[in-house]
Amino acid sequence: MTFSETFKPMTPLKDTGACRFDYPEVFVLILTVVLRAIYYDFRSISMALLVIITLPSLMILIYNYRRQTSFWTSNIVIILLSVVIGSLQCCTVISISLAALIGVRIILSRPENHLKLLSVSVVTIIAFYYVSTVLNADSMDFDQGLLPLIVMVASLGVILYQFRRIYQQHITFKARAHQAGGRLNTMVSVINKLTRFVPPQIWEPIVKSDSPVRVSNKRAKLTIMFSDIVGFTELSDSLSSDNLADILNTYMHCMTSIADKHGAVLDKFIGDGMVCFFGEPNSRGSRQDALDCVAMAIDMRREMRTLRQKWRLMGFEGLYIRVGITTGYCHVGNFGSNSRLSYTIIGKEANLASRLESCAGKDQILVSESTYDYICHNYECEHVAAFCLKGIDEKVDAWQVLDPSASTGHLSKWVDHTLPGFNLHLNFKDMKDNDYQYIKARLNFALERIEQEEEKVAKDIAAESKREDANRK
Repeated sequence: MTFSETFKPMTPLKDTGACRFDYPEVFVLILTVVLRAIYYDFRSISMALLVIITLPSLMILIYNYRRQTSFWTSNIVIILLSVVIGSLQCCTVISISLAALIGVRIILSRPENHLKLLSVSVVTIIAFYYVSTVLNADSMDFDQGLLPLIVMVASLGVILYQFRRIYQQHITFKARAHQAGGRLNTMVSVINKLTRFVPPQIWEPIVKSDSPVRVSNKRAKLTIMFSDIVGFTELSDSLSSDNLADILNTYMHCMTSIADKHGAVLDKFIGDGMVCFFGEPNSRGSRQDALDCVAMAIDMRREMRTLRQKWRLMGFEGLYIRVGITTGYCHVGNFGSNSRLSYTIIGKEANLASRLESCAGKDQILVSESTYDYICHNYECEHVAAFCLKGIDEKVDAWQVLDPSASTGHLSKWVDHTLPGFNLHLNFKDMKDNDYQYIKARLNFALERIEQEEEKVAKDIAAESKREDANRK
């Protein structure tokens, strides 16, 4: 099943009568007036009721046959019912029956109209009650005969019909809501999975603003980083595919976390390499974008040292990272077709970053002159060489970014030393206040173990010296 089949638009609800003829109360009105005339007499009040009730009722039936229920039509129906109640001088059985129809009509209307309709009904009943008493000085008794029973049965039928219709709508809406909830959960699950293939800087604005996505790009100043693993190709020849995939996935996971922490747009993975850039869609200024990119590259290099130590214990040697960074104008945006898009960068500067990365050595971060001008006051750099790069006519000067040195005193946020069997990596920027005691305890434990090993080595050397002296004697 394709994506479009899974999330095809829902079919509209079937017509349940809400937009068709929905005024059975008018039949009760007409029936009441006609029976009143038949069972009693055709005096002036009966003829007036026939005109006042029958003609508006027929007009409502004709006008509202295929139209949706509205406030004004409901208002007219309630007025007609109230006119009959008042005209019949609030006969007990008939009034209760017609009042029940008024209550149903008020309940079916919008909540903000309830008080208005109720007020209109009460006023109309009172007004026509007094009109009836003026036209007929004698009190009229409508509690006898079949009229109250017929009106009550007809009103009960209308109420049951309305209840049945509303219950059917409730069942239909409940089924559709359950169906929509299932589709929504499926859609959310699929979207959550798809967002893992797209940088959050790209999909978050689309979701928030619901903006259209089309082929579009613009020219912007970016700081671009290319990186890959030195020695990975040679290692892949000697490792199984499972071990190779495990190493690559671990590396990608760690580097992606660092890229997300620094706010980089992770453009793509290219084998064991990755492409990131700063400057779009959220730029902090060209200089700050360059500083953020270099800080990210330094974090990646330090993280690679930790990973290398772990892999060395597993028997995998010689894995180093190398990075190329440059700053300049590129075209960035959605490239492709209307059916398939890719948010990426295209331009000379992207090629330059890739060429610098290929010239870098183990654990080297090479930056171009444009990036060096932005970062040289914050990071210690060393000129490496002027390279002749493929596809670039002029030589390109490159600088190597050195690790922030611990000799810079209290301003340093890093302590990083590596020796055979020794890897010290302290990042004061990420340390939490409540972790200092634990870190000191672990360092003290490491010092005790170093002292124990040192004493053991000294004893072993002394014992070996005694054995050699004894052998000489």
